[in-house]
Amino acid sequence: MLTNNKWPTYPQTQVMPMSLPVSTMPSANMMPGSIMPSANMMPGAGSMMPGSMMPGIMMQSTTPPPVPSGVPITPGGMALPAQMQEESYVENILRMNLGKVATLYMTYENNTEWNAKIFKGVLEAAGRDHIIISDPVTGKRYLLLTLNLDYITFDEQINYTLPFGTMPSTR
Repeated sequence: MLTNNKWPTYPQTQVMPMSLPVSTMPSANMMPGSIMPSANMMPGAGSMMPGSMMPGIMMQSTTPPPVPSGVPITPGGMALPAQMQEESYVENILRMNLGKVATLYMTYENNTEWNAKIFKGVLEAAGRDHIIISDPVTGKRYLLLTLNLDYITFDEQINYTLPFGTMPSTR
């Protein structure tokens, strides 16, 4: 029979890891600011905790390196090397034909002076939203927005390479 109502006490040892990473992406059932244990904090997983199976060995992080947006990834998690592949956009077709004379047909909505205008000149440059041509007679350069472009004609064959590594062709 016990004479006192006290339970026997045992010494409690509390082990705290050296650093506790705070999860940057909590799961749905975690409260904001809660701590998410990592593999190197688990006993028996090679951590520095007392009683570990492999004391003195810390696990390396298995977080994959960041991958730029749009880069294909294999099922194993490896990023495939980026391939510089031109696609069949007007700007790329024009770049393949720099130095050639082109006639550009443009329309300008709500313009009371002229609704449509034709520009003829040597292709100097082409960007995502613009085309630069120069008039060989006057030397004047025009910066034209592709927003207003209807179509382009050439008086000679043009260079055109289809995407996906096919052979170049002239049209």
